[in-house]
Amino acid sequence: MNTVLKIFLSMSVSGSLLILLLLLEKRFLQNKISRQWQYYIWLIVVLRLLLPFGPETSLMGKTYQAVDLAITQAVSLPQQQPIQNKPVQGSSGGNLAPAVEAELDSERLSGPTDDLTAARPLQDIWALFIDHIWLVWLVAALGLLIRKITIYQGFMRYIGAGLAPVSNTEMLNRLSIIAEQSGVKRPIELCVNPLVSSPLLIGFFHPCIVLPSENIPEKDFQYIILHELIHYKRRDMFYKWLVQVTVCLHWFNPLSHLMSREMTKDCEFSCDEAVLAKMGCDSAQDYGKTLLDAMAAVGKYKESLGAVTLSENKRLLKERLEAIMRFKGRSKTARLLAVVLALCVALGAAFIGVYPVLATSDQATGKPVTTENENSTQAGTNTRIGDYAAQAERYYKADSLPLFQIAFSRLDESAQKTWLEKFYADGDFAFFSVAVRSLNADNPLLADYAEKAYTDGETAFFSTLTDCMNEGELELWLDRALKDDKWAFQSILFDKLHMDDEKDAQEKVWAEQQMEAYQAVGVTIDGKNYSYKGQLVNIFLDVRANKSFCTLDMNPSGTVNIKIIRDANDRITGVAYMTEAEVTELLGDMGDPDNTANAEDHPG
Repeated sequence: MNTVLKIFLSMSVSGSLLILLLLLEKRFLQNKISRQWQYYIWLIVVLRLLLPFGPETSLMGKTYQAVDLAITQAVSLPQQQPIQNKPVQGSSGGNLAPAVEAELDSERLSGPTDDLTAARPLQDIWALFIDHIWLVWLVAALGLLIRKITIYQGFMRYIGAGLAPVSNTEMLNRLSIIAEQSGVKRPIELCVNPLVSSPLLIGFFHPCIVLPSENIPEKDFQYIILHELIHYKRRDMFYKWLVQVTVCLHWFNPLSHLMSREMTKDCEFSCDEAVLAKMGCDSAQDYGKTLLDAMAAVGKYKESLGAVTLSENKRLLKERLEAIMRFKGRSKTARLLAVVLALCVALGAAFIGVYPVLATSDQATGKPVTTENENSTQAGTNTRIGDYAAQAERYYKADSLPLFQIAFSRLDESAQKTWLEKFYADGDFAFFSVAVRSLNADNPLLADYAEKAYTDGETAFFSTLTDCMNEGELELWLDRALKDDKWAFQSILFDKLHMDDEKDAQEKVWAEQQMEAYQAVGVTIDGKNYSYKGQLVNIFLDVRANKSFCTLDMNPSGTVNIKIIRDANDRITGVAYMTEAEVTELLGDMGDPDNTANAEDHPG
């Protein structure tokens, strides 16, 4: 599993614990702590969900260590010999994928079974899924964020289309006075849109208060404007969007969605509390009536993702009204309790911690991360070292490439050489590929088999070995291939060195030489049409001596089927007509013959 995703999942778990803790606190202390505290305390949870901060020793770190220790004690194939920094083909990192290690642990625990071969495809699919699950998380998070942004843009277009600035001088003067009394120095626009369901504030950098109509009583107007100005002063829109981004990133965590709903409720409750603190407790009844009047508005559009409203949810109205009627100033004891609880939540967020980043960086560099107890446990585990050769044999019979690579990397050089000889002799390219990628760059086996593959003309094996070469080695091999006039090896090395122009020039030379060789045995080429002894060719087949490349061309207008004859040194020696059995076998192997027309230079 991707390390970043591991850290992120630990942040999600830590945040979930804090969410549950706050919900429990609110259940018992809801009426004893200010709504403003209940609103802003969610910011600590949001930071816990977004930032991987935490001490070196934390609850999450201890939990991960305990899990790792349990796995270490249970496995039968210990981590004695370090895995080489050779990536498995298709993997994204330099070390073996953690998902493959997890799969190996699972197989060790379950023990050998008779169904191992049948289970291998499922194992490989599961390992691939675990190793790339971070893509699923990221795509879903981006999709949700784009959807929310799209909804916001649609909301703003709708509001803007029906928006009309208020020209009533008296209302604008009252707005200016209330803003000045509230300490808001920035100009605030005042507009009307009859389709909104409640007064609201829009605009991150150009704030605008939108009213359902201009016919609002003076007292209601004062409460509405004050309510929206408090939202603006507290930057509630930025806060809401920060929470929305957090929810998108933690889309898989239901508690993050619950946090968003609770924060939205607390936003309105705390704003109500701030209005009453400003206007006085005696204004509670009038302010409650303003909320009722706002909820009775005839507006239709209720999407407020991009705005903060006066009253957006009828289900909360009763609870808000009850809170307004119960409002009274908080005592010094209540304030002290709020401070203590805030410190406890902050310390709790740090104590819970995240997946240990230090351990992650050490793993990335290949350094073992062990405590004194872990060292003693590993020493005890090393006394139960299994037979690596037997493990490799079992995974080979199960046709499990990832698990075989792990076992192969722990064999000694003699055993590794034996396996490579077997794969090379059997033409088993897949297992040969994962095996050589487990070797050190300076392992002499790499040079030995590169020489052998080059001498034998085995381009497929040679191509795999070039992945383990540095640029200097590739250039030496290219000089040799050019000198020996081995075009297939030249092509591989040009690609590895990213020498596209040189490859194109060499291909032109090779094509000319190839055409001359065809003409020498009676085959002529006119564009894409092959002819032999004056007859247009239907099927033209040229398979290289080692079957690493072939040229196949099919022309429905042709009347004869021919194949090129080559000797062991890949030189053209003649032409032969293909029999019906050969044509039938070729077309059967190719599947639908219509899909193979004009195919050239296919790997064998």
